[in-house]
Amino acid sequence: MKRRDFIQMSGLGLGAMMLPNIPIMGRSVAAESFLNEGIDVAVKKRLADAALNAAKAKGATYTDVRIGRYLNQFVITREDKVQNIVNTESYGVGVRVIANGCWGFAAVVDAKTEADTARAAEQAVAIAKANAKLMSQPVELAPQKGFGEVSWKAPIQKNAFEVPIQEKVDLLLGVNDAAMKNGANYVNSLLFLVNEQKYFASSDGSYIDQDVHRIWPVFTVTAIDPKTGKFENRQTLSAPSGMGYEYLQTNPKDKVTGVTTRYNKGYDMMEDIIAASQQVKQKLSAKSVEAGKYDLVLDPSHLWLTIHESVGHPLELDRVLGYEANFAGTSFATLDKWQSKNFNYGSNIVNFFADKTQVGSLGAVGWDDEGVKTKQWDLVKDGKLVNYQAIRDQAKIIGETESHGCCYADSWSSVQFQRMANVSLAPGKEPLSVDEMIKDVKKGIYIIGDGSFSIDQQRYNFQFGGQLFYEIKDGKIVGMLKDVAYQSNTQEFWNSCAKICDDRDYRLGGSFFDGKGQPSQSSAVSHGSSTARFNGVNVINTARKI
Repeated sequence: MKRRDFIQMSGLGLGAMMLPNIPIMGRSVAAESFLNEGIDVAVKKRLADAALNAAKAKGATYTDVRIGRYLNQFVITREDKVQNIVNTESYGVGVRVIANGCWGFAAVVDAKTEADTARAAEQAVAIAKANAKLMSQPVELAPQKGFGEVSWKAPIQKNAFEVPIQEKVDLLLGVNDAAMKNGANYVNSLLFLVNEQKYFASSDGSYIDQDVHRIWPVFTVTAIDPKTGKFENRQTLSAPSGMGYEYLQTNPKDKVTGVTTRYNKGYDMMEDIIAASQQVKQKLSAKSVEAGKYDLVLDPSHLWLTIHESVGHPLELDRVLGYEANFAGTSFATLDKWQSKNFNYGSNIVNFFADKTQVGSLGAVGWDDEGVKTKQWDLVKDGKLVNYQAIRDQAKIIGETESHGCCYADSWSSVQFQRMANVSLAPGKEPLSVDEMIKDVKKGIYIIGDGSFSIDQQRYNFQFGGQLFYEIKDGKIVGMLKDVAYQSNTQEFWNSCAKICDDRDYRLGGSFFDGKGQPSQSSAVSHGSSTARFNGVNVINTARKI
């Protein structure tokens, strides 16, 4: 049995390849059958019970069953052409067990009968017993009560999958046309939709039905200087969201720069692409930054990625313990730092929390893939490291009596494991606007949007770029800069945090495809913050010398 079926996007062209690297998983399906109803909940329960009973009969002491139907839709355009429309569907059942103190997992595609799921359970038990011969110590799960038959559905207002393709095409071609009319030489745009229909059952007594929706509108505009042949890009400032089609609605502009940014209420793609087409031309003639120390004012559309890489990943407990060393390694935030109760992760105004319940976030669900009810908890409090992100078989290591509810698998055919929750920087406690923050800056740079980055194997030393850079002199924005990136290390950077705007400015950014594991899995996660200021950060000039 193949672990996954992959289909390739065809006809994307060179321009579309500039869009984010987006994996497409599952079998291609015809548009007319794409929205057919999934399996009835009563049928799912029978399939799950068959697996639970079969695993128990073979000697499993714990079993969970995940029945998943995963729908993806891509609408891809370039200038005045539709390059591709892709619908994919993946359906199957994964069974995870503990037998002889060890994990075992097996999955079956297109499971339709109780015999199918029972066979998968029996295979999982056989694998667990074989693995147990090499086991150093038995798996110990944190206690978890059963919830009976419960459900959760993303609180969307308009199911994006039910919106006609023509309407989505018209939207994208409309924004492309606006970009070209406003000076862009090239433009690519894409709309990506996800619907995860997930059913979880366990020997703890839970039967959980969940319906998860996500949406991501993306574009890249390019302008070329005809005299020099040099070019500049500006990507969308939208954030992927755990919302329905209602996400594509109007948004207020930022009062300082006139830039449209992503508020939790929605996103105006047309307004953003018009601004981007004008800004990308300004970038061609912008002043190249002089390297040196600057106070940085970082917009949430930028700061989310720094949070993701320097806080979210290093506080995943499996990285801390050395269990997970793929995709940029382990973590500098080792257990001894947490045990000291006095490790300064950041300044005393820095508070990070994890939250799998935040409405509109990418990671929002009612229960995780171990049947644990999701919640919010603190990671860094008043600058001190106070906790990690842990799942059921890790909780005891840090003295927790229950999982944090952050276990996830990207497919029915993948084993669930510890994934990042929505990790966010709490807003400042005192009233503070972006305008007021900038007025205090003598020599600084205001950075909007995420760009390229690098970070070392322990999530410590790093470098981040962005989309838009504005020079600040004596409390005023005086013009656009380019070739900007800042360098620091995690502890030094977060200890340089001097001010954070209040909750009026709080916004979510996020990643649709956060990679981890081997074989690789991707998950979707949001990170919230208000605009924050960091004093005395090292800025380098990234321009190529020819």
